[in-house]
Amino acid sequence: MNKIVIVGASTGGLPAAYDIKADLEKAGIEHEVTVVSIHPEFHFVPSNPWVSVGWRTRADISFKLKDPLENKGIRFIAEAVKTIKPDDNQLELANGDTLDYDFLVIATGPKLAFEEIEGLGPDGHTHSVCTVGHAETAYEAWQKFVNDPGPIVVGAAQMASCFGPAYEHAMIMDTDLRRRKIRDRVPMTFVTSEPYIGHLGLGGVGNSKGLLEAEMRDRHINWICNARITKVEEGKMYVEELDRQGEVAETHELDFSYSMILPAFKGVDAVNAVGEDLVNPRGFVKVDQFQRNPKWHNIYSLGVCIAIPPVEATPVPTGTPKTGYMIESMVSATSHNIVHTIRGEEPEQVPTWNAFCLADMGDTGAAFIALPQIPPRNMTWAKKGKWVHWAKVAFEKYFIFNMKRGATEPLFQKLALQVMGLNRLKDK
Repeated sequence: MNKIVIVGASTGGLPAAYDIKADLEKAGIEHEVTVVSIHPEFHFVPSNPWVSVGWRTRADISFKLKDPLENKGIRFIAEAVKTIKPDDNQLELANGDTLDYDFLVIATGPKLAFEEIEGLGPDGHTHSVCTVGHAETAYEAWQKFVNDPGPIVVGAAQMASCFGPAYEHAMIMDTDLRRRKIRDRVPMTFVTSEPYIGHLGLGGVGNSKGLLEAEMRDRHINWICNARITKVEEGKMYVEELDRQGEVAETHELDFSYSMILPAFKGVDAVNAVGEDLVNPRGFVKVDQFQRNPKWHNIYSLGVCIAIPPVEATPVPTGTPKTGYMIESMVSATSHNIVHTIRGEEPEQVPTWNAFCLADMGDTGAAFIALPQIPPRNMTWAKKGKWVHWAKVAFEKYFIFNMKRGATEPLFQKLALQVMGLNRLKDK
């Protein structure tokens, strides 16, 4: 009996469970697949910016994990992992139970490092859209804000590795305020560690710089790039703007009545505690080209929690994003390589690590594709239009439906092909 344990059940962990189960069955391999997650529900994280302004609710974007997994013959444990013991092939859970594995797949997602900046985060003075709970708290504050509007500061902190939701949230708020006829009462400033608007942690994608700068100007959103947030107080953010040499060029004290700042990410505690053989200094899991840890070849990892070096050095440190399209390729490679290893063969599948992103802008949107994610690239592609907004709305429903039924299709790959096809038809 081959015991495969997946830790985490979000955009990476849940598809991984379905794919690994299906591939093992197809190969005729005796197995037991177990998913361990601190969260009993699946949440479609890309919809969180909509939740933060009341366009979605938790019920719209989530479902209980137990039944869909068990319907596929996958064991589900709703519990936190306390300790990973890689030399013993064992997990210790927070409830005191132990769980043995032959293969471990780490898909935990990140720890949100709000503590790295004084006053940052929902326990401080800014909001977040990184979790549905944070987005719900942001919406409670938003309801109060629209009754007494003032300045907004939105963006992404130093060491952030996910910039798309910051742009989305800024433009979704702009759209919501215009619909309420109060946009003229709300100065908005976008603060980002990126060296320029549209960098996205990817060194830019096609004309993402020009496209997003034009959109920000059209919406009267000011910006500060190369920004390092030093402290946040109630209603005030302190920001250092660096020059190309990394020296402080200007300081800003930004007043706000509402703020949402994406934090830096780190590895979760149980993973980070294993040490340098498993993780890098930020706690992200080290993997080889086959998604395996270099020391423990029966430990695989995928998604936001893996270690990927920055695309390029920037005056203010920025991380590299891991999009759904990219994670999907990691899932496929992990599943195939586990099957090969069980058969006594060498792993052979290498993930593509291509980047594809649909960024909603409230009443329009932008789509970006980078093949591969890290330059130089074979292809870069960036387009804007209302069709992107509707494509993301449709994909939200499509992805949630397919995760409920246990689909093993390449959903993000299908979306990318359809989006490019729709755009070609539009251009004609």
